[in-house]
Amino acid sequence: MSELDGNKVFLRQANETDIKQLYEWKYIDKHQAAKKWNAPYIEENFISFSSYQEQWLAEIFPGIPAALAIIADRQAIGYTGAYWVDANTYWMETGIVIYDSAYWNGGYGTEAYRLWIDYLFHYTDLHRLGMTTWSANERMVQVAKKLGMKEEARIREARYWQGSYYDSIKMGILRKEWENLQSIDGQRNK
Repeated sequence: MSELDGNKVFLRQANETDIKQLYEWKYIDKHQAAKKWNAPYIEENFISFSSYQEQWLAEIFPGIPAALAIIADRQAIGYTGAYWVDANTYWMETGIVIYDSAYWNGGYGTEAYRLWIDYLFHYTDLHRLGMTTWSANERMVQVAKKLGMKEEARIREARYWQGSYYDSIKMGILRKEWENLQSIDGQRNK
């Protein structure tokens, strides 16, 4: 797989330098700001670096990686990922994490997620892609909406965190909706 190029970011299979930085943010940095937004209510079990490095070899289909590093200014700033909710019914969830807060609110995440969704629809025969977040992660909800995802479910007050209840939000997009949006964007850019 080659790189997926955007204007602000590109996605690639993570190299060892990328993996070391992402591991540091995910497991070592106790004050990592992204952890406040990326499902903090789910306890993340510590794993060794070698186990984390091995996870980067996972594929969702033969030749299709389960995750790609997001690169900006020649360094990893986060990653995109996908996982099966149910492979038998082709139910896949996707996600994105930007760990480096210097790249928040500048369109980096939106562009990276757009590249990732486009890649998955282009190189697989998936019918739909989804994502799940919580109501406190308003930025992720806005990114999903910008890309054409629709709210498909809201499980009210399903997430308890630091003395408050939050909704769990499921959003998704069908292949035909994505293709229609890309066609419209292509016509606008002519």
